[in-house]
Amino acid sequence: MMKKSIVILVLLFACTLSAQNEVLFSRATDSYNTGDYGKAIEYYQKIIANGKHSAELYFNMANAYYKRDEIGPSIYYYEKALLLKPNDPEILNNLGYAQNMRLDAIDKMPESAMERFYNAIIGKFSFDQWAYFGVSMTILFVLAYLAYYLFNSALKKRISFIVSMASILLCVVSISFAYMQYDAFNSNNPAIIFEREVAITSEPNQRSERIFTLHEGTKVNVLEELNDWMKIKIADGQTGWVPSENLKLLKIF
Repeated sequence: MMKKSIVILVLLFACTLSAQNEVLFSRATDSYNTGDYGKAIEYYQKIIANGKHSAELYFNMANAYYKRDEIGPSIYYYEKALLLKPNDPEILNNLGYAQNMRLDAIDKMPESAMERFYNAIIGKFSFDQWAYFGVSMTILFVLAYLAYYLFNSALKKRISFIVSMASILLCVVSISFAYMQYDAFNSNNPAIIFEREVAITSEPNQRSERIFTLHEGTKVNVLEELNDWMKIKIADGQTGWVPSENLKLLKIF
């Protein structure tokens, strides 16, 4: 009886929270449409505080920051939206506009043949999308395998056998790609610079040599952390240290 009451309370709380988030999202949309972008951001932040995360939410928040000419936050939330919805053309398009307003123009390191293959094929989908595809291929394999035994026609048996073999092969490939994407996701720790201008030093202290400068909105990859400092790497391969307060990690939800 006690367990049933707890379940009912949890469900009621979840429904109430969901309804509250819908009201907040509606108010945020109204504020955005009337040009009150600061108020819209406040509503979006309340939704996030309620534990709600979605590509649409982060995309809308990024748009609001972009309208306020706050480049760092706009790029940050476009990038968070991309983590949840990789390769979405609308997000990529708006992110491109925001990136064009950055001060830093960093040339990327030349890609190897393997990296080009990875980005063209494996990188097109996230690890969970590859995993879902693998599960669907597994289901198709089971259905085709059952059909092979149920059909009496030799032609239908042959087709079922071919479909079952092809689906199990695609399943293995997609699961392998999912693992590769998951491994790449975990080994990468992206962040966005939030300071207008920040000096990148050779060592994690203010007395060390200043080796280059970065500006708001630049994307970096965090290699390690030491006290209040983070060692970063930028697209052209340069590395250095930056105070952790000057950037925000993207994978924090």
